[in-house]
Amino acid sequence: MTAVATVYVVDDDCAVRDSLVMLLEQHGLPAVAYPSASALLQSVPPDAPGCAVIDVRMPGMDGLELQEQMTRRGFLLPVVILTGHGDIPMSVKAIRRGAVNFLTKPVSASALVHAVREALQEGERVHREAGEIQSAGARLASLTARENEVMALALRALPNKEIARQLGISHRTVEVHRARLMHKTGTQTLLELARLVETTQQRS
Repeated sequence: MTAVATVYVVDDDCAVRDSLVMLLEQHGLPAVAYPSASALLQSVPPDAPGCAVIDVRMPGMDGLELQEQMTRRGFLLPVVILTGHGDIPMSVKAIRRGAVNFLTKPVSASALVHAVREALQEGERVHREAGEIQSAGARLASLTARENEVMALALRALPNKEIARQLGISHRTVEVHRARLMHKTGTQTLLELARLVETTQQRS
């Protein structure tokens, strides 16, 4: 069963949390609220779909520290920063760390909903990309050591005869390994194979 994309609201003010959740749900956006950064980190898995709306000034870990922790732990949730005490250096810091948007309280309902919808779209893209990387990695992981050697040389545009010479195997054996690795990776051309390898390197 596919998890539903959810908006995770993190704010230490109970009234603010409740009003944000109510607003988002009125616009058809499932939302869950947490009173602190640690509560979100303890409750939400890094691969959860959706986005996070995070207040900056909170007791303990503040919003920017939470954003940093989410990045370190590999969270896929795009972040919208919401604060009543924002300034330009703070907003620049948040955006540089990957925040999709930086909103200053009081914020209009339309601006908040728009920012959240943008973040959810970004979340869909991030999850799709992560899925492609995982799939590519699994296919490449299925290759034998010899198939990896043949692939590396083939991606350097070396002909089969030269690959055979460098590996000390027959031309026919190279053809067999090459056919097998193309089948395992689901690629038909060297260009497709090169793109697959590049995909797995995007998060390395």
